[in-house]
Amino acid sequence: AALRALRRRWGSYRHRFVPWVALNLPRRRRTLRYVPDSSQDKIISDEDVFETLLKTFKALFLNDFSKQADILALLPEVKCQYLELLALEQKQSKVASCNHWSQPVFSPEEVLFNTLGFTVRRDRSSLVSAGTGVFVTKGFVPKGTVVSMYPGTVYRKHEPIFFQSLGNPFIFRCIDGILIDGNDKGISRSVYRSCSRRDQLGPFQMSDESWLTASPQNPLAVGQYVNNCSYEKAANVCYQEFDVPEHFPVELKQYLPNIVYSHDIDSHLRCVVLVTLRDIKQGEELFSNYYTVV
Repeated sequence: AALRALRRRWGSYRHRFVPWVALNLPRRRRTLRYVPDSSQDKIISDEDVFETLLKTFKALFLNDFSKQADILALLPEVKCQYLELLALEQKQSKVASCNHWSQPVFSPEEVLFNTLGFTVRRDRSSLVSAGTGVFVTKGFVPKGTVVSMYPGTVYRKHEPIFFQSLGNPFIFRCIDGILIDGNDKGISRSVYRSCSRRDQLGPFQMSDESWLTASPQNPLAVGQYVNNCSYEKAANVCYQEFDVPEHFPVELKQYLPNIVYSHDIDSHLRCVVLVTLRDIKQGEELFSNYYTVV
């Protein structure tokens, strides 16, 4: 029994063991996310990704409007803009007041459905021994749609991730070598929370911690649980990297499920979204391909 347990641990860890990787590169190219110099991963444009995230996050913000008092007190112009959006949703001609508003509150999944026409949720995978997977639980997802995000701490090439990587199957490698640790347990969980709270500016949260729980406030932040495709289950989504632009609204950053490890690096926040490769119907599980780019 001990030997079987050791073999299982080795099977999980060997792909990060440098001597093993060096010896097996000629035979096992699939052990790496191989990226030729001319490759890119843009299935849809960055503008389309930006607009989808903006639309979804604005809807979540409006749904949480009554909880945003501290933020809106510092952004009076932004407050009135959102009140106007609320007024339009209620089919009113003008905003009655900038000091009071009442509205129904929906769950994040309901907000996602009302905004994009579908919901996604973690559940037991349809693949034997695959553990948790991600399903479209309601609605319909057209081809070329952002269907989820890959949450986690973002590490540059030189930054330490050795201890976080031990026994960790949730580390995603970007085309340029940037790593995203999507593990919601152990050291990885503690590191993410620490970095997130470090970067908070007064009432302005620069990232979302709720994906570490069973009830994420950003319902798209479940992409780390999307399973790899198999011979029986072809990939229906693919990964696409996206750098959050500087003009991303500060009040909406509270829904971004990523944070940089090093605070002193002046660069765009790297996110990874999952984009559908075909139409996906209600009840279908999402499957990606861990090793391919466009």
